[in-house]
Amino acid sequence: MKTMEILPGVVLRCYRDTRFKQGCLSLQLIRPVKEQESAMNALLPAVLLGGSRRCPDLRRITQHLDMLYGASVSPIARRVGDYKTVGLYCGFMDDRFALPGDQVLGPMIDFMGEVLLDPALENGSFLSRILDTEKKNLIATIESERNDKRVYASNQMIAHMCKGDSFGLPRLGTTEQVEAITGQQLYDYYQRVLRECPIQILYVGSAQPEEIAEKLSGLLASLDRNPMELPPQTVFDRPGGENITETMDVSQAKLCMGFTTPITNRDPEFPAMQLCNTVFGSGMTSKLFVNVREKLSLCYSVGSAYYGGKGIIAVAAGIDGENQETTKAEILRQLEDCQKGQITAQELEAARQTLLSSLRSIHDSPGAIEGYYATAALSGMAMDPETYMEKIRCVTAEDVVAAANTVKLHTQYVLKGG
Repeated sequence: MKTMEILPGVVLRCYRDTRFKQGCLSLQLIRPVKEQESAMNALLPAVLLGGSRRCPDLRRITQHLDMLYGASVSPIARRVGDYKTVGLYCGFMDDRFALPGDQVLGPMIDFMGEVLLDPALENGSFLSRILDTEKKNLIATIESERNDKRVYASNQMIAHMCKGDSFGLPRLGTTEQVEAITGQQLYDYYQRVLRECPIQILYVGSAQPEEIAEKLSGLLASLDRNPMELPPQTVFDRPGGENITETMDVSQAKLCMGFTTPITNRDPEFPAMQLCNTVFGSGMTSKLFVNVREKLSLCYSVGSAYYGGKGIIAVAAGIDGENQETTKAEILRQLEDCQKGQITAQELEAARQTLLSSLRSIHDSPGAIEGYYATAALSGMAMDPETYMEKIRCVTAEDVVAAANTVKLHTQYVLKGG
């Protein structure tokens, strides 16, 4: 990985790899998460991708991409800790495999710049037909998350747990926020984003970093920029104690429990905390899966997720309503076993191999490499996969127990029928 600042507030990261026939390039504009901007951040990249001045509709965009050996462009709207990104992701054939005399990378960068910087407009605003279509698509996505009760319950738990913190805000905004967005409002916000946001660009492919830097510098040099200073990422540390129950027409109850730890992916103890979470609840060899689901049959599904950027562990289980209290108690008992050091050598090694296998797979595709490094840079984690794997190999059982003893229950949420 080679990192360089090619313009003020514009950082380029190049991962040169000649193993793949495909390359990828992502451009992300980074903003602190704010409630009034969540819906616009989610909507903006899709609207930009709806049409440029030269290719003002999806048909002409598709035709142009077909001429570039079937390249693809998709919107990016990531949330990483306290940051939200607005951007584009491009996948394309590496120039080495194009016909003699053909180039793909250069025209692909030009097209990304066209979509980003020269959108189709009417009367100084985004085209209403594109805006209306993408608003409907975004609202449908928001509604689909509500209809998926597992996702809905997890989102509700995080929203209650992180009330007052940026991490508790809806990732895509709300239906009402999306409906209220006008073309002029979104265009004004788009101009502010281009002017203020730090830009992170990540390239994976065989081209030399200097070649990428030269092409992108020429593309972005004409922008009128005054990049903001991003506030640092923060650990979640708000007081807890809430116990929320919500009723809905559901056949299977959902139990979600939120835990906190002061350890984030910016801390030396992060590999131990990651391994601790895997022993506790992540994967089919974890204590929650083996004991709570398989041996005791207390739930249909169970697992934990560790949000390393904020220091949050979220446990989610699908249960029968009458097993609610028993399941809660057993989940807490499994955590207590981790804290007391009641972890077998087999459990520890299985968790270690699960993490190592996941980290090895990062190098299986350009998209996985881009996802890892782009997210790591945003969250503040300064480890490449090889360093990460070496640290995972060095974590001891005592390190895992020490990490487990930093974990505290914060919020409980139940969605049940009624």
